[in-house]
Amino acid sequence: MTEAAAELTVGQVADEFGVTVRTLHHYDEIGLVRPRRTASGYRLYTDDDLERLRHVVVYRRLGFPLDEIGPLLDDPCADVEAHLRRQRAAVMSRLDEMRDLVAALDRALEARMNGMALTPEEQKELFGEGFSEEYAREAEERWGDTDAWRQSRDRTTRYTKDDWRRIAAEGEQVTERFAALRRAGTPPDAVAAMDAAEEHRAYIDRWFYDLGHPMHRGLGDMYVTDPRFTRTYDDREPGLAAFVRAAIHANADRHER
Repeated sequence: MTEAAAELTVGQVADEFGVTVRTLHHYDEIGLVRPRRTASGYRLYTDDDLERLRHVVVYRRLGFPLDEIGPLLDDPCADVEAHLRRQRAAVMSRLDEMRDLVAALDRALEARMNGMALTPEEQKELFGEGFSEEYAREAEERWGDTDAWRQSRDRTTRYTKDDWRRIAAEGEQVTERFAALRRAGTPPDAVAAMDAAEEHRAYIDRWFYDLGHPMHRGLGDMYVTDPRFTRTYDDREPGLAAFVRAAIHANADRHER
């Protein structure tokens, strides 16, 4: 007699896949990934549930809306290999466009901002020693012809030094709010953490370029995949980059329901 396969709890699955418990509950409620329930009401995920969730996570990261993912997974003509091939094709088609796009833009916007009427000395005064002209040049070379770059350039060329002081102060407040929540042990899917993530999104959207929740997810991902971003956050508070990323995803989930 073979031993039954181990089943995972919702907390274990959240940790393994880098999603929030709230997200998993939502997937269950809408029938997207519906685990087994025990007599006590606890959710337990089988290997088949985990396989389905893997595809959901990939499709979500590719920008597919939830109401399209279910029919894709339930297509009787599509097997695991078909899903993987579709996902790979989607990734490859966007790879050149999206690789480090948000990271390069945000580094440049926070460090120098293309077209700002400030000297390098003034920029370091406002943004600290983390200011790097190398980041700005890298971003402009890669993304100078994108809509987000043009939009940020058009906005920032009108800003005065007082505007930049306000921008720097607001950015510091947003970062410190994240850091304080992390130090307090607040879960990233708590309302306070999601509200901080929404404040972060609104800050960039207000001052630099239009930033919807899907693109904000990508920005959060860059915080843990780009070592320069990770170092900036984690030097402030250990584990902060991953915390910010998780809070951003939880907030996006909240607004996409």
